[in-house]
Amino acid sequence: MKLSKLILIATLSLFIAACASSNSGSVYKRDDARKVHTVKTGVVESVRTVRLEGTKSPVGTVAGGAIGGIAGGSIGHGRGSALGAVIGAVAGGIAGAVAEEVITRKDALEITVKLDGGGLIAIVQEADEAFNPGDSVRIIESSDTSRVTH
Repeated sequence: MKLSKLILIATLSLFIAACASSNSGSVYKRDDARKVHTVKTGVVESVRTVRLEGTKSPVGTVAGGAIGGIAGGSIGHGRGSALGAVIGAVAGGIAGAVAEEVITRKDALEITVKLDGGGLIAIVQEADEAFNPGDSVRIIESSDTSRVTH
């Protein structure tokens, strides 16, 4: 029963980590509220589908290591059990890190925009809004973030 609860907690932790941040053009950080953002206009030149790599926090490694250690430690007795726990923890940690990265990957768009004032820029953001070449768009910029909107 303990192992199933631990697996459930680890899985929920991974999903919570996946929801922790967003690179969507529609999601703002709380600190962005009530701040001035610069707006530029332009026309979409091209759109390319890309992938945003998943998160690589310690959550997946620790959760996987704990599960692997418990599972490995339940095999055998004495030194065999201890060795199984160590091997299980290492293998589980590696598997947990990989699982976290895969679960939190997101589809994104590289949107190249010809600015009305001249110049060409490209912005990568989550693929949660459709953009097509020829679309008139706005670029909203703050000190460290830019986003494309219709």
